[in-house]
This record gives sequence, structure tokens and C-alpha cells, in this order.
Amino acid sequence: MSPPPPTEPLMPTRRETLASLAATVAVTLAGGPAAFAGEEPPVVAAAADLQFALAEIADAFRSETGLAVRTTFGSSGNFARQIRQGAPFELFLSADESYVLDLARDGLARDDGALYALGRIVLIVPHGSPLQPDGSLDDVVAAVEDGRLGRFAIANPEHAPYGRRAEEALRHRGLWEAVAPKLVLGENVSQAAQFATSGNASGGIIAYSLALSPQVSARGRFALVPAEWHSPLRQRMALIGRAGETATRFYRFLQEEPARAIFRTYGFSLPGEP
Repeated sequence: MSPPPPTEPLMPTRRETLASLAATVAVTLAGGPAAFAGEEPPVVAAAADLQFALAEIADAFRSETGLAVRTTFGSSGNFARQIRQGAPFELFLSADESYVLDLARDGLARDDGALYALGRIVLIVPHGSPLQPDGSLDDVVAAVEDGRLGRFAIANPEHAPYGRRAEEALRHRGLWEAVAPKLVLGENVSQAAQFATSGNASGGIIAYSLALSPQVSARGRFALVPAEWHSPLRQRMALIGRAGETATRFYRFLQEEPARAIFRTYGFSLPGEP
């Protein structure tokens, strides 16, 4: 069964957005034959901060096992809702463990799953921005006061964990009320990264894992926001009830050293490590 087609971004009301930017939810195939008779490559629903890391992990899995998975990236809240509506995902990697635990409680995941990573957020500014990329957000404060701050991008806090953490950090710094009228909200954190580095925004707060990718880092400069300014980004995954053998093997592979090494490359902290 094929995955549901990607939907157009749900753009926020009452906030100015950047027009005509494509949605970042995408489905990709890590090529190679499915080795189990009658089984199509399983669809893996993954938080958008995993866009680059998980692609590498899926390639490593294919190289080691000959098995293929299909990955679709978006906001964790939207994926949790789609799973409740019967979307044909076999594995769900959430950026906020609460979505997985809620699905498990309601019998839609096999169990509570496993914590696979802890994420971080960064302030990123595009080349030519009037903002300086300091994690303390001191220059954002100054830019509010002197009128330099233009549009500012985060993921939609209503359903994107990285957007909620961005809001928490802005509130901690006393910036939320001043920045809120200038926000442009991405449907997920990958789209927020597009907005923040487009050159039409002063900057934004996005996932560290995305900022470290060559595709995003080439478009701007970034600095880590203090982890104590927001709730932890405890990222949890679980098999969905219908999961087959390939999805089960990929779930185990995600907890093994080859995958963990790739997670480290993209700035994630890992369970069981300092």
C-alpha cells in the first residue's frame, strides 16, 4: 500500500508568510530489493529534523542488509494524527516522545518504543542578514530595539516540537511578544529552515541537525541556543502495529553503532552517552 501523498503546507493564519515556497514533506526510496516475500518497502514517518541523517542511515541499512525503506518527513504532530487516521506507516520517529507514548497508550504502537536521540536548536541567519548568529539572542534583542529585525522563522508550535522549543527559548529570553508579529511559521522545522535562510527573513530558530547539513549550512551561519532555555527534545521511535519484518529490522538497526555514528555527525546526543 502506498503512503498518502504529501499535502500542501498548512500556512498559519494572522501571520505573514513567505509565498510560493514548496513543502518539505517528501517521500524517498532507499533503493534495493525487499528481501521478504510479498513485502513492499515499509514507509517510515520521520520528524523533519531527520531529513539528512535518516537518508544516510537508510543508505547504510540498504548496504548492510539489501533491504529498502521509504522515508517521509514532516511534523511529528501531523504524523501522529495521520497514524490515528490509519496512515500506512510501519515505523514512526518522533521529535517529541510524547506523541509515541500517547500512541502506545492507545494501542496504535507496539510498545513504548525506544529513545533514539536528543536534539538541539540553533539560531540561524542567512548570509547578508543584519542579525548576528549568537546563541544568547543578544543581537535579536538589540534588533528588536533598533528596528533591524525583519521576518523570523520557526516551525509551527501547534504541531512541530522544534517550533514549541523555539517558542520556549524566545519566551525565556523575553522576546516572544516582540518577535511574534514578525513570525513566519514553517509546516515543519525543515520548511522553517528554508524560510530562515531564504534571504527574505532575518533568520530563525531551527534544528541543529539541519543547520549542520551542507545543504543548509551553505546558506547561513548559526549558533546553539542554550539547552536549559527549553524543554528537552527527547526523540522517540516505535513500530506501528502493522509493521513487517523489514521495518522491524530497520528499527533495530537505528539502535546499532552504524546508525548512532550518523546521528552523532548531525549533532544529536544519544541515549546511554554523556
